Amino acid sequence: MSLTLALINDYEVVVRGLASMLSPYQARVRVVELDLQHRVSSPVDLALYDTFAAPQGDREKLRDLAANPMVGKAVVYSWNMDPTLVAGALANGAQGYISKNLPAGPLVTALEEISRGDGRVYDAAGRATHSAGDWPGRQEGLTQREAEVLALIAQGFTNTEIADLAHLSINSVKTYIRSCYRRINVDSRTQAVLWSIAHGFQPDYAAITRVEPQSQGETL
Repeated sequence: MSLTLALINDYEVVVRGLASMLSPYQARVRVVELDLQHRVSSPVDLALYDTFAAPQGDREKLRDLAANPMVGKAVVYSWNMDPTLVAGALANGAQGYISKNLPAGPLVTALEEISRGDGRVYDAAGRATHSAGDWPGRQEGLTQREAEVLALIAQGFTNTEIADLAHLSINSVKTYIRSCYRRINVDSRTQAVLWSIAHGFQPDYAAITRVEPQSQGETL
């Protein structure tokens, strides 16, 4: 019997890209839900929580997902393998944590092992960065990390808030912003927001609530 899987993220392009990546493995993993428009509403073996432009696994969003009686096990899917963040996600109810560096085949194997209780953390140590799946701005040459930062800018978050949400240092956030600007040929935050709105960076289903006013001093 194939596992049933819900894919969780606010961006349709992200979940559909992941579904496409898994489609050759339908005999082993069957995707039955694709977004966060509603709570997972039918029983699934696993819910794969993609952290692209979303709260990390140590936050309330993951805790709510793990507590949903329709979800057998919640699994975090993230670029960020910081041990403290991984431990926080597992303490928050996640039954597994998978690096986005895993190609599709090993990803499916990891999901199967997590479902059986044979594994929890898959960090893909030593693997080259994998670029499967999809995300806003990929066709324009943005990396997934650059696109994630730009998506959070488009939602009105400050650099400090982005660092907190994406679990990055403030200097890393600024580095990603500069590289974004070069790739999309803008030189101000306002231009970046306008570009991102025109290129699909607004989430299809907003799940992050801002808790602080936008800083007026932010220039990047």
